Amino acid sequence: MGLQEVIILSLAGVAGGIVNALAGGATLLTFPALMLAGLPPITANASNAIAIAPGHLLAALADRDSLRMAGRRLRGAALVAAIGGGLGAALLLMIPERLFELPIPGLIGLATALFALAPAIRTATLRTGRPLLLKEGGHWAILLPAAVYGGFFGAGLGILLTAVLSLSPDGHDLRAVKAWKNALASAVSLPAMGLFVLSGSVAWPETLVMLSGAMTGGFLGGRLITILPQALVRTVVLAGGAVLTVVYAMKYWF
Repeated sequence: MGLQEVIILSLAGVAGGIVNALAGGATLLTFPALMLAGLPPITANASNAIAIAPGHLLAALADRDSLRMAGRRLRGAALVAAIGGGLGAALLLMIPERLFELPIPGLIGLATALFALAPAIRTATLRTGRPLLLKEGGHWAILLPAAVYGGFFGAGLGILLTAVLSLSPDGHDLRAVKAWKNALASAVSLPAMGLFVLSGSVAWPETLVMLSGAMTGGFLGGRLITILPQALVRTVVLAGGAVLTVVYAMKYWF
């Protein structure tokens, strides 16, 4: 890893940390940066999971009170999320590199679309009053595919989880939804990260450079949240996601 790659990954990590603090969607910046630094797609995906996962965990720990009130319901949902995350990561490690390359444009496009829909999902979260989605075991099947997706790729996972949680009676409580979302995203990430580490799929030098940048960006984002308009940040991320979807479609599909 040369100086150019260090600069790319550091800047992408800082930008991703700022974006996550302000609007979410860091993977739309960090995953392509790891590939630009020369990592194969699966290695880039595994490394990206390690680099950005602490953000969800720290955010969940910061609002422990909301999680304590959830009690057994959260433990059951976290177990489903962890199983799904492990299954998604295992699937990623089992398939040939080429089979992961082919859906990359679609995955980035899907993550971009989810990011674009996030405000509408949050609005629905405030209005819903439907029966609890995660209370009965049979209903957890709706959470499982989102967790599998998170373990397999992960971009837009927080938005998917927000959509799932918006169907709960706690969906009107934005603070509770955010706390649950971060906790479940952490539950998805932990077994996935374990599998990535054990399989040797993580490029540690690149990951640590990006992780340090992301932590710096997260701190800066906390300071910039009162200065930078969220709409501007969202526009930049959406434009970047759209461009990257086209670029990778040209690379892998045409």
